[in-house]
Amino acid sequence: MFSANLESLKITIIVGPKGPSSGINSKTPTVFSCRPTQLPAKAGALPSPVLQRKYLGMENLMFVYCSCKVIWTLLVTILGYASSLPLGDDSICTAEELAKYSIIFTGKWSQTAFPKQYPLYRPPAQWSSMLGVTHSSDYSMWKKNEYASNGVRDFAEKGEAWVLMKEIEEAGEKIQSVHGIFSAPAISSGTGQTSTELQVHSRHPLVSFVVRIVPSPDWFVGIDSLNLCEGDHWMEEISIDLYPYDAGTDSGFTFSSPNFATIPQDTVTEITCSSPSHPANSFYYPKLKILPPIAQVTMVKLKKNQLGFPIPHLNQPAKSNEILDTFSETPLDCEVSQWSSWGLCRGPCRKTGTKIRTRFVVLHPANDGTPCPSLEEEAGCEPDNCV
Repeated sequence: MFSANLESLKITIIVGPKGPSSGINSKTPTVFSCRPTQLPAKAGALPSPVLQRKYLGMENLMFVYCSCKVIWTLLVTILGYASSLPLGDDSICTAEELAKYSIIFTGKWSQTAFPKQYPLYRPPAQWSSMLGVTHSSDYSMWKKNEYASNGVRDFAEKGEAWVLMKEIEEAGEKIQSVHGIFSAPAISSGTGQTSTELQVHSRHPLVSFVVRIVPSPDWFVGIDSLNLCEGDHWMEEISIDLYPYDAGTDSGFTFSSPNFATIPQDTVTEITCSSPSHPANSFYYPKLKILPPIAQVTMVKLKKNQLGFPIPHLNQPAKSNEILDTFSETPLDCEVSQWSSWGLCRGPCRKTGTKIRTRFVVLHPANDGTPCPSLEEEAGCEPDNCV
């Protein structure tokens, strides 16, 4: 806050609740003053009108100069304070400076929940390693409806982290928006767990990470700028369901699609049961309202006496009593091909014969989905070429 007295041009600035990094103490008001010049008087006589006008002109000039100086100082102070606030976040984190969390990633990509084109070999369904960062709002690893960086593209398409790591390090060096990088081991199946630890700071309370879906064209799951600070304290625990995203850099529809670069590049979009709206899409389930979560992440704040303790059950395959029981069963209807052309009419001459056409199963039903219809159809006909 600030107040101004125009007669003496006295301005008081109070910066709070936390002073900016420039070193101004928020508890002590900063006072700038510029008093009007007192017109000197000769002993026993009043100044002449010319001399009075001269002194008044000098006084006005000094007033303007001092006004500009104080306003400039005021602007610099306000801008310095504003630069210390997190962008895009209405609240300031006043919690203790550092907090440590365990982060547990749980894969829920099962054949029961996602039966369509589920990868069983070359390679089977699995998850890449996790790559994440704790940061301020000045940095963004990835964001829905915005273009993916080259680093995110390489990670989503090939699981290569070098370019993304370089982007993170450069952001940390240039604008000091990154506090730390964390990673967790890959999971060799669609279901299972992996975990690690991360540290957040009161000026870097946001968490972002990516995990690649393997195999896939450029699909991944992740978190974008999750704030673990709630005003004056850190969250104790949070769990979030994760859904697939398309990085917008490859146009493949299925898990095993060959490389087909998207030109021009598209933005990052969420994959849903109806988008992309194409029957070939591996996540296309038109009868569902929403996809079941393909993964889940849980972050738990560690108490100070627990820092450094290992987390049990790292990268263990899912057990039926732990994870599989939470999977939903997604019904998958049978899909068949178009009918073939009719075969030759068979039968004795001058009598009604029969002809047959066939079709084949494109996608077998699963989880009480609609069963397959008849694959063969017969119709009456008149035999050709009878003698």
